[in-house]
Amino acid sequence: MTAATDVFDLSAAPMRIGTVRLRVSDLEAVSSFYRQVLGLVPIETGRSRAVLGAGGTPLLELAGDPALAPPDPRQAGLFHNAFLLPDRADLARWLAHVAATRVALHGASDHLVSEAIYLADPEGNGIEVYADRPAGRWRTPTGVVRMATDPLDLQNLLSSAEGTRWSGFPAGGCVGHVHLQVGDTEAADRFYRDVLGFDIAARYPGASFYGSGGYHHQLAGNTWNSRRARRRPAGMAGLDEVGIVVRGAASLDATAARADAAGITVERRAGTIALRDPWGTRITLSA
Repeated sequence: MTAATDVFDLSAAPMRIGTVRLRVSDLEAVSSFYRQVLGLVPIETGRSRAVLGAGGTPLLELAGDPALAPPDPRQAGLFHNAFLLPDRADLARWLAHVAATRVALHGASDHLVSEAIYLADPEGNGIEVYADRPAGRWRTPTGVVRMATDPLDLQNLLSSAEGTRWSGFPAGGCVGHVHLQVGDTEAADRFYRDVLGFDIAARYPGASFYGSGGYHHQLAGNTWNSRRARRRPAGMAGLDEVGIVVRGAASLDATAARADAAGITVERRAGTIALRDPWGTRITLSA
C-alpha cells in the first residue's frame, strides 16, 4: 500500500493468488470467452490446454476434456474467480465494453472495499471483475474490515471511464481473490486459516473471508449453495487448482509442517508444495 494513492500492493502480501486452473469440456468456447470478454491473451496453447494472462503473466489455465461431467452448483468448488483491475477507470471501461457487446451480467455490488461486477463463463464458472476502493477506507476505527453487498451505482462508475475505450486486460491486473463453495465454514477455517496461515479478515453469515498482509481477502469460502457438501466427485468440470504465491521457502516449510500435523498429505517438489482442501480442490503453493 502506498501513501500517495492508498492502493494496496498485492504483490507485497505474504500470500497472493497466482494462476487458477479450471477443467472445462469445451476448451475452445471457454478460451474464446475469456479472450473476447475479459481481454486475456494466450500465453501457452495446446490441444487440451490453454494458459491465458496479461502482460506475460499467466492468470488462468484451462484444461480441456470433452468427457467431463458438467459442474453441479450444489457441490463444493468455485463460487467465483475474481479478476482485479488496477483502478476504477479500468473497471468502467470494461463495463462499457461488455454493455456494448451485450454480454450477460449476473449482478453488480458495492462491497465498500471494492466495486464488483458478476458474470459466468459458458460452462457456468463464476467470474467477478472488480476494482478496489482506497485501502484506507476498508476498516473501522478498531481495525475490522467493513464489507457489505450494496447496490452499485453503475452510472457513476461509467462516468469514471475518462473517455477512453477498453483495450484488453491491463498488464497490472491480476486474480485478486478466489471465492470458494465449501461444505462447512468451520472446516474451511481449519484448513485455510490454521493450515495455510491466512487471517480471517471478515465474516458473513455462512462465509469466511481470508486475507494475508492486510488485504480484505485473497480467498473466501461460503456454504450458501453447498452446505454439507462432501468431496467433489472426480470427472467433473469446474475448479481444479488454485495457485498461491508465498514469500520465501520458509513459508512453504511452515505450511508443510502444519499440514503434516493435521494429517494432510503434502506433495513436495523443488520450490513448491501441493495439498488438497477438505473438498478436493488442489492448492499449490510456490515461493
